[in-house]
Amino acid sequence: MNQIPSSMHEQIDKAAVLVEALPYMQQFRGKTFLIKVGGSAMENQDLLRKLMRDIVFMEVVGINPVLVHGGGKAISRAMNDAGLEAKFINGQRITDEDSIAIVEKTLSKEVNPGLVEMINAFGGNGIGLSGRDVFTAERVTELGCVGKVSSCETKMITACVVSEHVPVVSPVSSEVDTGLPLNVNADLAASALATALKPEKLIFLSDVLGVMRDPADPESLMNTLTSAETEELIAEDVITGGMIPKVRSATEALGAGVEKVHLIDGRIPHSLLLEVFTQGGIGTQII
Repeated sequence: MNQIPSSMHEQIDKAAVLVEALPYMQQFRGKTFLIKVGGSAMENQDLLRKLMRDIVFMEVVGINPVLVHGGGKAISRAMNDAGLEAKFINGQRITDEDSIAIVEKTLSKEVNPGLVEMINAFGGNGIGLSGRDVFTAERVTELGCVGKVSSCETKMITACVVSEHVPVVSPVSSEVDTGLPLNVNADLAASALATALKPEKLIFLSDVLGVMRDPADPESLMNTLTSAETEELIAEDVITGGMIPKVRSATEALGAGVEKVHLIDGRIPHSLLLEVFTQGGIGTQII
């Protein structure tokens, strides 16, 4: 047998990676993944472009990605520029009458088109959708102009998937009775949409590795949790702050028929592909 030139070993290793991914490509072909992108993962433009390229990769191998995005840091910057202070209760932004216009403009007119542009730059077929055309919500009075999603209009999203487009949805909504814009926590918006769409996976990409027993110790990452265990960890103050709406959203989605929910760190290059197409994954899955 001829000896393999040393220069070929790197190419062979790359082929081995593709072979490892093959069964997952076969398993998930034709399935819908709902991906929520937010946190610091959206602040590094280079990482964000790579993430959008990975989403195009998923589309090319036959997976149907649907994106719901956040934009909290961009909103906070815009509010600061306008002389408004950002305030939160249990990880959810208080949105008053003065700031809702800033929230909607930042999410639907700046962040959303930027993500679509990145997808299209890599040969994908992204299409931006305002959450006001998708989410109807009831006002959460103590948070001001903030809504809790009561229903989702999925026809446009389904049409996008059928036509092989990637829908990118902003987390704003229309109030049930008035039609006025309401801000919606992006994690809760993604969960509500997952409840309506029932995708194979709901994936939260943010700026933490997943659920950790000790937030200061990456080695304490918990790879798999049940819904009941997440509530125990909330009671123990292991899960706190903005992670609470994430895991409670996960529980609601699982109860509505979503197969699995994943919490992964979008700051890690190719974290989405590593979670979906490798045996071990890199984050926390909730079952």
